[in-house]
Amino acid sequence: MQQKINTESIVDFLKRNPGSSSKEIHENILNTISYATAKRILAKLVSEHFLEVKGKGKGTKYFVSSAYELLRPIDISEYYKKEIDERKIIPDFNFKIITETLLKHQLFNPSEQLKLNELQQKYLENVSQLNANELKKELERLAIDLSWKSSQIEGNTYSLLETERLLKDKETAAGKTKEEAVMLLNHKDALDFIIEHPDYLIPLTVSKIEDIHSLLIKELGIDKNLRKRRVGISGTNYKPLDNEFQIREALLRMCELVNHKENVFEKALLTLVLISYIQPFMDGNKRTARIVSNALLMNHNFCPISFRTVDSVEYKKAMLLFYEQNNISSFKEIFISQFEFAVNTYF
Repeated sequence: MQQKINTESIVDFLKRNPGSSSKEIHENILNTISYATAKRILAKLVSEHFLEVKGKGKGTKYFVSSAYELLRPIDISEYYKKEIDERKIIPDFNFKIITETLLKHQLFNPSEQLKLNELQQKYLENVSQLNANELKKELERLAIDLSWKSSQIEGNTYSLLETERLLKDKETAAGKTKEEAVMLLNHKDALDFIIEHPDYLIPLTVSKIEDIHSLLIKELGIDKNLRKRRVGISGTNYKPLDNEFQIREALLRMCELVNHKENVFEKALLTLVLISYIQPFMDGNKRTARIVSNALLMNHNFCPISFRTVDSVEYKKAMLLFYEQNNISSFKEIFISQFEFAVNTYF
């Protein structure tokens, strides 16, 4: 709690007094702690990308980072205590979040990056001990879990066991619609395509994203290609772009951003969030985002993510938080926890 209070106090002070020194920050708002402790807090906030510095030594000046609103922790349960029309949001699509903020800043702080790197190393060690048949079985297990959870997030009522029977034995579940079965089978087809074409999404392009979307919406009566009409999103007053040319432009800029990033975890997280944010298709956007994100992980020999233990409502809330506030903190937590689950559960 003390760290949270200090962070908010420092940020508020620097918004009013940009370019303040550590001494000025200490004297004005952190005078109940030692100067050395204040300096450590400031250094940590810089490492977490909440603050930026200019100058060196005694000439060091502190500013609120342009990534602060993107990365700052938000209590999501507190946020959603306000009803949809009571929340103060960014109602329109923000091109600058892609072309400036996300291009300039890293998404993971040093401790988060270290954790992800250690998990990835564990994954590589685990996979190195599997033969080809064992690896195939583990990928199949993950594909079933991902197909089930990704479809469940979209309202599919198949259970995990029913999904396994469908994907392994083509046995449909009683009382379920044909569309639900098709949705699940399409997920499996898309994942199989990715496994068979390991470099397909390198580099990422709009046409390749459209190809993955086409696999996912096959025989579901959903329009192919980029949408030409307006869409609304339930649960929020955020309005996605409604101009086909702007939608294509946003998706192009997203691809450039993802291709520019060297950090594979950032590539995967950005794809997950931004395809959903842009809403380039009439339907199937989040499904496409999850498959493309996993394809990027697998294309770079990183552990794929099934999302099996994520709560569907919490997933949607974290996504809506990005829509409304351009804040990625809650979704980043989901990404890290689900990557950890995948490494510790599969392979």
